[in-house]
Parts: sequence; C-alpha cells; structure tokens
Amino acid sequence: MSCLCTSLLILAFTTSSVADVGDFTPCLQFFYRSWPPKGLAGTPICQRYNNTYHFATLYSRPRRSPWLSAYLYTVPTGKRPKASWKYEPQLAYPAADGNMMPFLPGPVDQNVVESQAVELDYINSTYSRGHLNPSLHHQTYQCRSSTFTLTNVVPQKKWSNDGPWENLEQTVNKTLAAYCLGEAYIVTGIIPYQKDEHWIKNRVAVPEYLWSAYCCPKYNHTIPNRLKDAFPTFAAIGRNDPNSTEEIVPIDKTAKKQFRGYDVRQMSLNSLEMYLKDRFNTVVIVFNEQCA
Repeated sequence: MSCLCTSLLILAFTTSSVADVGDFTPCLQFFYRSWPPKGLAGTPICQRYNNTYHFATLYSRPRRSPWLSAYLYTVPTGKRPKASWKYEPQLAYPAADGNMMPFLPGPVDQNVVESQAVELDYINSTYSRGHLNPSLHHQTYQCRSSTFTLTNVVPQKKWSNDGPWENLEQTVNKTLAAYCLGEAYIVTGIIPYQKDEHWIKNRVAVPEYLWSAYCCPKYNHTIPNRLKDAFPTFAAIGRNDPNSTEEIVPIDKTAKKQFRGYDVRQMSLNSLEMYLKDRFNTVVIVFNEQCA
C-alpha cells in the first residue's frame, strides 16, 4: 500500500490560505465511504503538513485535545521519526496558513496558547503525549512525521502508552499488514470521565479511556480462526487510569505491576458503540453501515 496522503493543488484555490479547520470536506477520503463518525460534536481539522492532507481530527477546543482522529492505515517502513511537535495555526488565527507548524524556541504566541495544547502543558505533568493516530501505522517518513502534532495527542499515562496500548497498536499493525487486502480505515478516540474531569495544569483534559476501531472491507478470507472476529471490523478500549472501575475494561491482576490497571479489552464494533452511547448519552456511529 502507498501512503494515501492527498496533495493539494494550491493553484486551484483563489487564496493562499485553505480552510482546514471547521470542515471535513477537504479530507473526507480518510473516512470509510467519506462518512465521518456521527454523534460527537467538535471542531473538524483536516491535518495538513507540507501542503498534503494526512488525516482528520475532531478536536475539542474547551478540552484542548482531540475527541478522535481518523486515518488510512499503510504498512510502515523505516524508523520512527524524531518527535518534532507541531500546532494548528488556524485554531488560533482562522485566516492563517492551514499547514501544521512546528513549535519554535522561545515564547509561544498567546493566541496559540489559548486555543490549544502547547509543549509546556506536558512537561513535568506525569502524562505522556499519547498519539490517537500513531506514526507506526504509516508508510512514509512524511506521513509518520505528520502525526506529531499536539492536536492529535491526549494526556496518556506512560504505562498505558508504552504498555498495553502500544501492544494494541502493534497487533493492529501486524493483523492489517498480513490480511487486509484493500484500504483499512481506522478511527481512534477517547472517553472522558463521567464526572470530576481530570486536567493537566488546568488546561488540557485527561481521558479516562482510549478507544480504537478499524474497518477493512476487503480482506483475505483464509485468515486463521483466532482472527475470525477481527474482520471486517475490530474494536478495543484501553484504560488510562488504574483507579477506574472495571465495568468497561477489567483489570488483569496477573499483569506486570507497572502495567496493571492499564489493560486493553478487545471487543466487537457493536460493543464499542454501546459503551460510547452510554458515556456520551447519545448514539455514536463510527463507520457507515458498520463497515458493511
């Protein structure tokens, strides 16, 4: 598979600034059947890097973090890029260039600070920067580099990010690389606390859970029995708080101590949507017609 990123024909636009915030229209190709998930409200971002669309994000301005990111999986090659963190100019200045921009040394523009998370939010916070769209799931260096924007990350505990959740990302990578024959659409999002929201530095909301689901309509039907339930759809929810209750994701008491309480539970797409409906108090549909 190729990277499946979409280059912009800048000359087709009458102005030099393309509106990449507020409308998914320029990046509908990252959703199955060009159909964004239904039921969640937020600010759409078509994530553009070096004049190329790479994925889509539904962003929460009040939380200064994303509700979800949607992307096309491609078999990764090469090493993980060095983290060069970026921000979204159009969240701060609607008429700004739509390309994500790197944080430069020195003070950050106050409008940027007010409109979104910045690097200082995560420093000495006890939380890592948890990608919703991980660089692991992309082929080219540019596609992988584009995932390092703070509008694509949430505060995630290290032992989730470097433990069970990373294992899930690796499992999805191996499964899709081996058995998905066409395009694979992935949506990864978060579930907030029901009450008593957690924040880092009173600015960036911390999720209680992360979730992910993929849709691979065309796949190898000679898959092993252990993967029969992994196609055409697959879903999972991961804990981001070891003190959360266990009705959504139980705790494996035999797990290594540092990973205990950060379990990931694999499940059907229907089950995921049931939990999302319960937490968001509205029907949430991840893929058009359940990726039928």
